[in-house]
Amino acid sequence: MRKATLKDLPDIMMIVKQTIEEMHRYDNWQWDDAYPRDADFINDIDNGDLFVAERNGVVAGFICINRIEPAEYVGVPWSKDEITLVIHRMVVGENFRRQKVGSELVNYAEEIARQQQLAYLKTDTYSLNVNAQNIFEKCGYRLIGTMSFRGLGKPFYCYEKVLA
Repeated sequence: MRKATLKDLPDIMMIVKQTIEEMHRYDNWQWDDAYPRDADFINDIDNGDLFVAERNGVVAGFICINRIEPAEYVGVPWSKDEITLVIHRMVVGENFRRQKVGSELVNYAEEIARQQQLAYLKTDTYSLNVNAQNIFEKCGYRLIGTMSFRGLGKPFYCYEKVLA
């Protein structure tokens, strides 16, 4: 795992393009041409919030980790009211699925939390994104509630984990 750089942007955007195509095949419109865009990832890189997992020098997946909670998190019945790390825009490239890259990304977020002396993480994913839900649940995240986001027709599932 390492911080992403602008040199990674073409690989990141290729993974995003493949992911959007896959999502749309099963009527998941969580991501589209409007979100996420390269500007989102450039901002993540500039802020030092985007990390990549590599396999043999190739970007296998990425994750944005920061303390920014979407406004939509207000009203979700989170179990704690404290500073948290939030996982955003996590993706595993289609050629690297079933190689534990997703778990590696989530575990890295937890490592970052510990380094920052935080014991609480939050994330969300569209209710149709079963792959992400499975990763979070395997990593011990608890479904805490739902929210609406970006005007999409189905809810987003909100997950949390309190670190030991």
